[in-house]
Amino acid sequence: MSNKTNYSYVGMAFIILVFGIIFVPRIVDRIKNQDITRNDRMSQGQDNNFKDNSKLIFLEINGEAKKVPDFSFTDQNGKTITNKDYLGKVYVVEFFFTTCPSICPKMNKNLVDIQDAFKGNTEFGVASFSINPAHDTTEVLKEYESQHGITNPNWHLLTGKKEDIYKLSNEGFNLYTAQDDEVEGGFEHSGNFALIDKNGFIRSRVLNGNPVIYYNGIISEAEKTDEDGQEEQISMLKEDIKKLLNE
Repeated sequence: MSNKTNYSYVGMAFIILVFGIIFVPRIVDRIKNQDITRNDRMSQGQDNNFKDNSKLIFLEINGEAKKVPDFSFTDQNGKTITNKDYLGKVYVVEFFFTTCPSICPKMNKNLVDIQDAFKGNTEFGVASFSINPAHDTTEVLKEYESQHGITNPNWHLLTGKKEDIYKLSNEGFNLYTAQDDEVEGGFEHSGNFALIDKNGFIRSRVLNGNPVIYYNGIISEAEKTDEDGQEEQISMLKEDIKKLLNE
């Protein structure tokens, strides 16, 4: 092989490397700075080509990897749980409420499916934050746990001050949450899950050049697609949990 050909390959590799270093973080920043709307558009229209061995990227804001903000709430066992309790664990975050008549049962059924896929793994957990803490006391959350097949000791159903939970949701994760007496159930919230690594960083994969910041939590792996043709992302989430557990 000639030196000219070798230089060509080196040049192409250098261009690809520079593109990844410069543009991927900017793409993430641009999408993140647009904020999440009620339709959670960042998780829509993604390709369902989930078999991917690439490492998950860090969500970067202004050049810094985004960490889960500090929090402190009470779980279904009356125990104070903070973000530090999840250090060393890979975990999924959701916002829900126990009397939700629509998407919450689907989301938590999918989380139980994920829980069972990692049964016995002490490094996997879930954080479920109630957006109706006035109703969702520790006793209510404990009953919800028993009724919905929640067995992972690292799955904490969390309640606390409403303003703190809403700030964590809307500002800490940019996952939409609001009280609205005109909608069914009285509350609106995102149907997406966030994935957190062992060091408390929000992680993402890239599909077709676009970061998948959050994972659709409503459509089950068995359903494949919803009535609008949107494809499930639970299988993708399971794969990405495995990747982070192996890091």
